Amino acid sequence: MAKVYFIGAGPGDPELITVKGQRLVMEADVIIYAGSLVPRQVIECHKEGAEIYNSASMNLDEVIDVTVKAIDDGKMVARVHTGDPAIFGAHREQMDILASHNIEFDVIPGVSSFLASAAAIKKEFTLPDVSQTVICTRMEGRTPVPELEKLELLAAHKTSMAIFLSVQMIDKVVAQLLSHYDLDTPVAVIQRATWEDQKIVMGTLENIAERVEKANITKTAQILVGRFMGDEYSKSKLYDKHFTHEYREGIK
Repeated sequence: MAKVYFIGAGPGDPELITVKGQRLVMEADVIIYAGSLVPRQVIECHKEGAEIYNSASMNLDEVIDVTVKAIDDGKMVARVHTGDPAIFGAHREQMDILASHNIEFDVIPGVSSFLASAAAIKKEFTLPDVSQTVICTRMEGRTPVPELEKLELLAAHKTSMAIFLSVQMIDKVVAQLLSHYDLDTPVAVIQRATWEDQKIVMGTLENIAERVEKANITKTAQILVGRFMGDEYSKSKLYDKHFTHEYREGIK
């Protein structure tokens, strides 16, 4: 069926694409994948004769041209993005153009790198009495951020934070976070989470910049910030034997 599927490939480990996402890759006539961050192994399950395009060397017009031609030819297209397309995925602009061409499309979610990074360090973002909020953001670079989303303003919440696309500016990240977070706030930097060459650097706002520089991490990394990486928290009410809910009567 002539249709476009935007597929979240996950953070890097080829086994972290969803079952549905992999099935659609296997069925696709045309595959356009973000080769700068999606490993080739993710799409090696493609059927014989499938057309493969690496969007790392393509601009938006070229991606759309390939997609529209495929649909006009009655082909199914798998547009494979890194992580989850809805998080810094740049797929909205593609969907809007497809909609203007009356081309049908669906989105298949994937595992975002901020979730893969939490898994890599074996931590939970939302701990009772510590943090119940996760902020996903980035430092302003060549892509600006809205004025109210400047990092130093978001830091005022002192909650769990996942910072994308910013490790090359780690000194500036630290300086802005210190407008509200304490020096001893835990920080983890995870480069290429779930890849075979994954690298993890742990520290605090006081020393993380130095440690990241020493580890030579300059791109493709998540910066996780917050007390959720500490060891003090309250246990969940959900599994408290004294807590009553719809499925269980608590012990009096």
